[in-house]
Amino acid sequence: MTSANIAVVLAAGKGTRMKSELPKVLFPVLGRPMIHYVLDALEAGGIERTIVVVGYKSELVREELKDRENIRFVEQTEQLGTGHAVMVCRDELKDESGTCMVVTGDCPMIRHNSVGALIERFAQGDLACLLGTGHKEDPKGLGRIVRNADGQFQAIVEERDATDEQRKITEINMSYYIFKCPELLESLDHLRTDNAQKEYYITDVPAIMLRNGLPVEALDILHPSESLGINTIDELQVVEEALKSRIESEGR
Repeated sequence: MTSANIAVVLAAGKGTRMKSELPKVLFPVLGRPMIHYVLDALEAGGIERTIVVVGYKSELVREELKDRENIRFVEQTEQLGTGHAVMVCRDELKDESGTCMVVTGDCPMIRHNSVGALIERFAQGDLACLLGTGHKEDPKGLGRIVRNADGQFQAIVEERDATDEQRKITEINMSYYIFKCPELLESLDHLRTDNAQKEYYITDVPAIMLRNGLPVEALDILHPSESLGINTIDELQVVEEALKSRIESEGR
């Protein structure tokens, strides 16, 4: 077994609503394929090796990333959900005892300091899973973080499944997960497709771990802008404006 900080980047999707034949993660944001922002943040935040899960027109993604170091590719021939995307990485993760961070390739607003803070917190505690969360004034359409009376993480509840009270929660799931590799692989075996899409969801893994008595924590440290994903041209424009503002404020 080896111990390292590994990331799995989900990059297999077509991005139908972008009205382009490009794989979604190659769509340019301020003139640069969005996946590069994700990989830059992971590397600067302390990730040592990255597994990129490719699918639709995978040869284009491989070609775009061919000059980047410490990247391996895994093919997801069928897109059966985010949980399935991690399942296909089993051979790459089976000999790892360390940290595995799972993020999507369409979140170019990810910050390297957030990655670093999550990795640092995970290293400090004896955790099986750490979720990065944040608050958003208008969380419509996003999964809510449910905590108990003591403030401990209980569940991710998708909006369509939420009660009226839960919909008032402003703490949201940002799809930034860190797992201990062996516990992640064990929990993936318990994923089911009993949902409307008949897919395997990575969002179910923290609850599976809790049921099995494993320690799971949600850390509220992410900036609201880090929840901005890109599924449509309108969302691309929103992200580009937000990224411009960040670059200007940071003076680079």
